[in-house]
Amino acid sequence: MTCAACAGRVQRALGKVPGIAEATVNLATERAELRGTAPLPELVAAVERAGYAVPEAQVTLGIGGMTCATCALRVEKALAKVPGVLAASVNLATETASVRLLAETEEAALAAAIARAGYTVRAAETTPEDTAAQGGQEKRDLILAALLTAPFLAGMLGMAFGRDWMPHPYLQLALAAPVQSWLGARFYRAGWAALRAGAGNMDLLVALGTSAAFGLSLWMLAKHGQHAAHHLYFEASATVILFILLGKWLEARARRATGAAIRALLELRPRTARRLTETGAEEEVPAIALVVGDRVVVRPGERIPADGRVLEGRAGVDESALTGESRAVEKEPGATVSTGTIALDGRLVLEARAVGGETVLARVAALVAAAQASRAPVQKLVDRVSAVFVPVVVGIAVLTLLGWLLAGAGAEVAVLRAVAVLVIACPCALGLATPAAIMAGTGAAARAGILVRDAEAIERAQGVTLVAFDKTGTLTEGRPRLAAVHAADQAAAIRLAAALQSGSEHPLARAVLAAAGSDLPRAEHFRALPGRGVAGTVEGRALLLGSPRALAETGADPGPLAAMAAAEGAEGRTLAWLVETGPAPRALALLAFEDAEKPGAAAAVAGLRALGVKAAMISGDSHAAAGTVAARLGPRRRGGRGAAGR
Repeated sequence: MTCAACAGRVQRALGKVPGIAEATVNLATERAELRGTAPLPELVAAVERAGYAVPEAQVTLGIGGMTCATCALRVEKALAKVPGVLAASVNLATETASVRLLAETEEAALAAAIARAGYTVRAAETTPEDTAAQGGQEKRDLILAALLTAPFLAGMLGMAFGRDWMPHPYLQLALAAPVQSWLGARFYRAGWAALRAGAGNMDLLVALGTSAAFGLSLWMLAKHGQHAAHHLYFEASATVILFILLGKWLEARARRATGAAIRALLELRPRTARRLTETGAEEEVPAIALVVGDRVVVRPGERIPADGRVLEGRAGVDESALTGESRAVEKEPGATVSTGTIALDGRLVLEARAVGGETVLARVAALVAAAQASRAPVQKLVDRVSAVFVPVVVGIAVLTLLGWLLAGAGAEVAVLRAVAVLVIACPCALGLATPAAIMAGTGAAARAGILVRDAEAIERAQGVTLVAFDKTGTLTEGRPRLAAVHAADQAAAIRLAAALQSGSEHPLARAVLAAAGSDLPRAEHFRALPGRGVAGTVEGRALLLGSPRALAETGADPGPLAAMAAAEGAEGRTLAWLVETGPAPRALALLAFEDAEKPGAAAAVAGLRALGVKAAMISGDSHAAAGTVAARLGPRRRGGRGAAGR
């Protein structure tokens, strides 16, 4: 699809399929959303009859457990029943299944169908369209078109100064011919497909307009030779194709960038998982092979492969990828965990409650995609106009031609005026501007961590009077830093604490290591204390670095550091104690961590205030932590726990 007329034609074609109550097609995201029930092949056939194609993907799965041709047939039937599968072929000899499916179909559904049929998935390989290579080809075509058209642009610039810088007529032909016939071939192909479907689109206008300009120039050159210099329009055909190629490249780049934001979310999912068998043994399987009810083992430092409930173990979990919260969330039996988060300091056994497209991570990605697919109210008007845009423009061009002929003008003048109508109208910006702007806006927001619910929200944003910010990861950096160290020897305390946490991926550990630098002593007899901290021996001293709970368990007396802890806690900072354990445990140091404000946060709040927009902050942190950040950013505290606003 290349214009809103295309989207309208596909929408009407899908709406005519028996069983479909409503069809909505979005040009920018190239997606159709349907309400109703109809066989998938009929929907695909309807799109193809309209002159378009449904994006497909080819997936190769390794199948385990097949022993005969009947097994292969059973797997084929199971795969064929999965929504989104167009065709499936199973090869018994190679123990693989080749599946042709809609590009949006979740592979997890294929694995689940195979499991229900009594077989296992060994591996999965996909062959999606290489978007990077496609983008490179589009860029090369654009650069080549720009080089060939540059002399024409220079000639047009010369006209503005009363100079004749236009190339020789035959050089104009040599420059314009490859642009028209080679780089512009895509418009002929797409336009012909539209004609075969009995309709028109933007590509048809481009092909008609540029072909008319090129053909008229060719005829004038053949008739008058080099004396036809002032009656040639090669520059019109070449520059129109150049600028439309530029527009398509910009549009495709925005689409790829938006898709990259969604892929970055989905790439948080691990590729493999450790599943517990009925005997309690661990087996490594593709993450897409997990089904609801499976028991999964997650080791320290690994990403969680499915949404679930913790059955055994304790660990701090880094959920910053989903929530922006920099502090680890302690998980124990009964707690819920999400796909893509990281178990930091403990081993967990969990029961899978949601996999594939049902996970929180997948739903967040779907939310971004749904926002891009939605239609703003203003686009409804645009769609109604664009639906008749192409035939109206062609009709006006024909009337222009006939009008000038009937008025007594020559054929050359009449054709020139008709060509002007086609050339001016061919970009069809009316139908492209709104969906492209929505796609670009939601994509830029997604890359900044902002999820837009639908396109209507963007249109209504002009009336916003209050903006509510999440604190962690939005107004603040989303990662802790070591704010203060209270000890008799601060440098020694940081050195010992960093040695204990050397190699750890815990957010607090990274903050300590960043403050300590390099050349750290080695920690021996290291052990993680899930939910409390770490312990080990450094330079012959038995040490523990942990939470206030860990301090209480050792029985160490905080002494004068207790007052410091109270003061730091009042500021909303996270506390960690360095304790020397042994027969007489004693507190060596108190470490305080905070989440620093982002450099532009205060300016953003001030900018909103200057526009007359109120700013509020919402946080799940303590009232002290939220109040400290609010005081630094300007708005005064008000409301309930963890809220601040102006």
